[in-house]
Amino acid sequence: MKLVIALGGNALLKPGEPFDAQHQRANLERAAGAIAAIARAHSLLITHGSGPQVGMLALQASAAGFAGTPLDVLDAETEGMIGYLIEQVIGNHLPDRQIVTLLTQVEVDRRDPAFAAPTKPIGPTYTDEQARLLARTRGWKLMPIEGEWRRVVPSPEPIRILELAAIALLLEAGAVVVCAGGGGIPVERLPSGAVRGVEAVIDKDLAASLLAREIDADALLLLTDIDWVYEHWATPRESPIARATVEELRGMAFQAGSMGPKVEAACRFVETSGGFAGIGRLEDAVGILEGRAGTRIYTSRGRSVRRQPGEHGQTSEMASLTALNSHIQQ
Repeated sequence: MKLVIALGGNALLKPGEPFDAQHQRANLERAAGAIAAIARAHSLLITHGSGPQVGMLALQASAAGFAGTPLDVLDAETEGMIGYLIEQVIGNHLPDRQIVTLLTQVEVDRRDPAFAAPTKPIGPTYTDEQARLLARTRGWKLMPIEGEWRRVVPSPEPIRILELAAIALLLEAGAVVVCAGGGGIPVERLPSGAVRGVEAVIDKDLAASLLAREIDADALLLLTDIDWVYEHWATPRESPIARATVEELRGMAFQAGSMGPKVEAACRFVETSGGFAGIGRLEDAVGILEGRAGTRIYTSRGRSVRRQPGEHGQTSEMASLTALNSHIQQ
C-alpha cells in the first residue's frame, strides 16, 4: 500500500517538555521501530507538525534581535530541523533504505479568510500577564486555550503542493520521503507566475490530507499523543470512538485547535479516495494500521463501533489488515 503518516507536533514534543532536540529524538525513538516496520512493507511518506517548534524559533529570533524573521522562513527551518531528526532516527532502523527530507512549498490564497482571523496556536503557553505584555510589546495575537494563552497565527487552506512531481519520483525510486513538514512552507503565486513566501502556518493535518489525495495514497494515519478520537471530549459523557463513517464524524463537534482539523483531514481524504484513515498515538502506528488501536474512519460502507473507556484489546468488530486491504479494493 501507499501510506501517508502525519506525526503531530505534540507527539514529537510532549506538553511541558523542554524545546530541545534531545527530547524530540527520544520521542521519535519510541516509535521508530513501528514506523520502520510499516516502511518495510509499504510505500511511505512522512509529514509532521511543527507548531511548538516554529513558535519557539520565533521567540529565539525575537530575543536575538531578529523579530522580523518571517513565518515562512521559520517554517522552512523547522522542516529541516525536524526532518533531519526523523530521517536519522528512522534511517537507523532502515540501513538499506534511502530516507529523504524534502523542503516543500505549499500554495495558499492571500484572500483566504484565515488571514483576517488567526487561529493556529504556535509556541509555548503564557499566563494572563505574559500574554498582555506580548500583545502590547510584540503585536502578537494570543488566544486562551485550556486555561492558558498561546500565540495564534493565520492558517490558510493548502491549495497545491509545488514539489509533488519530485515527491512522486522519490517514492517510485523506493525512498521513504519526509515532506510537507509543519504543513509545508506557505507561498502565494503572483500574477507574474513567480512564487513568494507568506506569513502563516498551514495546518499539517490538512496538508497531509491534500498530499495523500494527490499521490493517490491508500491510507492516511494521523498520529498524535491521544489514543482515540473522543466524542464529548473532557466531559462526563466522554466516549472513545473505535470506528466511524465520515457522515457520523461530520455530525459531531470537535475542538477547533486540536482534534477538529484531524477529523476534517481524515474525512476529506476518505471522501475523495475511498481509502481509510486512522487517528491515534504515535507509538500505536502498527496497531492503527492493522485495526487494533486508534480510531478508524471509513466511507458510508463502514459502520461505527463505540469502545468503552478502558477497553484496549482487539474486538471482533475490528478487521485485520488483510480485510482492510480487501475493503479499499472493493
